[in-house]
Amino acid sequence: MISEKMISQLNTQLNKEFYSSYLYLGMSTWCTNSGYNGSASWFMMQHEEERMHALKVYHYMLGQGSKIKLLSIDQPEMDYSSLLECFEDSLQHEQKMTHSFNELCDLAIKEKDHASYGFFQWFIQEQIEEEASVTEIISKLKLVGEGSGIFMIDTQLAKRKTGSQSDLNDVDTSL
Repeated sequence: MISEKMISQLNTQLNKEFYSSYLYLGMSTWCTNSGYNGSASWFMMQHEEERMHALKVYHYMLGQGSKIKLLSIDQPEMDYSSLLECFEDSLQHEQKMTHSFNELCDLAIKEKDHASYGFFQWFIQEQIEEEASVTEIISKLKLVGEGSGIFMIDTQLAKRKTGSQSDLNDVDTSL
């Protein structure tokens, strides 16, 4: 059984995960409208991945007998001045998500909630991969500047095969 405080924080995290999905859908939309179809595809896969993260939290909460509270999802930013700015906002968002999971881990340790702490470790590893992936893309975008190299990077981003940096096959979608 997890504490009421943990349940509250998990409901907040659930909302953050759904917001992340919504944010990446908005970024995909901006990329499509700006002619960056490869980046639009990359962000669409991010959108799906974040939705799966939300469902992972959702099913954990149900499995722990927690009361789920669906909170309103804020409207994400959908206006960027460049592809670089779009990815920089993505990195800032992922850093916030990493901080959020670190805080959840701290709460789990404080409350000696070993089950939740173990559950959060998957997300901590995922966040390491997320930040590294976006940082690499930003580095490449900065390297090529505003020239035709962006086209090459955009083409490469279209080659992403899955919606996950990690294996999401272990996401429990059953009850």
